[in-house]
Amino acid sequence: MFLLNHSSLRFHRGLVALLACLALSVSCSPPVPKPTGPAADYQDAKDMFKRGNFLRAVEFTDGLAKAVPATPYTERAQVLRTVILTGAVKSYKELAEAYSKGAEVSRNTNFKATYQRLGHDALLEGSTAALALAETARRLLEGDQISKELTLEAPYPSVEGPIEVADLATVKMGGWIEPDHQDSVAVDSLRKGIDDALAEAVSGDRSKAREALASGSTKIAGFDFAMFLGNQILQAASFFDRKHARDPQKLRAVCDQGFAAVRAAEALLKEAPDKDKDKQVKKLEDQIKTMLKSI
Repeated sequence: MFLLNHSSLRFHRGLVALLACLALSVSCSPPVPKPTGPAADYQDAKDMFKRGNFLRAVEFTDGLAKAVPATPYTERAQVLRTVILTGAVKSYKELAEAYSKGAEVSRNTNFKATYQRLGHDALLEGSTAALALAETARRLLEGDQISKELTLEAPYPSVEGPIEVADLATVKMGGWIEPDHQDSVAVDSLRKGIDDALAEAVSGDRSKAREALASGSTKIAGFDFAMFLGNQILQAASFFDRKHARDPQKLRAVCDQGFAAVRAAEALLKEAPDKDKDKQVKKLEDQIKTMLKSI
C-alpha cells in the first residue's frame, strides 16, 4: 500500500485547496455580457453565415447596412452583404444558364417544361439579388467614395461548396435530375457562389480566403474592394440585358453603381497613382459602357 508522508500530505491538501479556490473563482466570475443592438444583429449575421444560412445572414445585415446615422457595424454589414449577394448572383446565373440550356436541348417535353420553369425562377431570383447588390453598392459608395481599407468580418462557412455542381452538367445535356436533386443543386450552387465570392473579394482562391478569415476577419484595400464590387455589379447587370429580362431602366440603374465603383477607385488612385491599376479601372469602365450598349 502506498502511504503519504507528512510532506506529501501537506502538498496534497494544499493542491486540493488551490483547485477548490480556482473552481470557486471560475464559478463566481461574472458572465460575459451578450451583445445587444447592432452588435447583436451583426453577431447573428456572422453565425448564420458560418452555418451556411445565407438568407438569414442577409436579413440580419439589412437594417445595419441601411442605418442612418451609421453605426460601427454599418460598413462591415455592407461588406458582408456585398459578398453574400455576389454569391447569390453567381449562383442564380449559373442555375439560369444551365436550366435554359437543358430546356433547349432536351427532347422530352416534361423535362423541357420543368427546366424552363426552373430557369425562369432562377432569373427572377437573380434579378432580385442583382438589384439588392446595386442598392448595397449605392450605400457603400455614397458620394463616389470608399474607405481606404475595409473589414470583411465573418467566419469561413463551415460547409464548403463544390468546385463544380455535377448535376448541372447532366441538366445542360438535357438529362433529367429528380426534384430532390434539383433542391440540392440549388443549395450546392449557392455555397459554390459564396465560396467563389469570398475568393474574389480577397483577390485569391478559396484557400487564401479560408486562411484570411481564420481569425474571423480580414482587411481589404479600398481600391481592391471597389474593383471587386464594380466587376460584380457588371455581372449583376447582365440579368437585365436583351438576352434575359430586357429591362433597360434596371440595367442603367445597376450600371450606374458600377460607374460609382469606378469613380471611387479613381479617387483613391489620385492619392496614390498606379499605371497598372489605372488600366484595370479603364477596362472595367469600358466593359460597363459596352453592357449599356446591349439595351
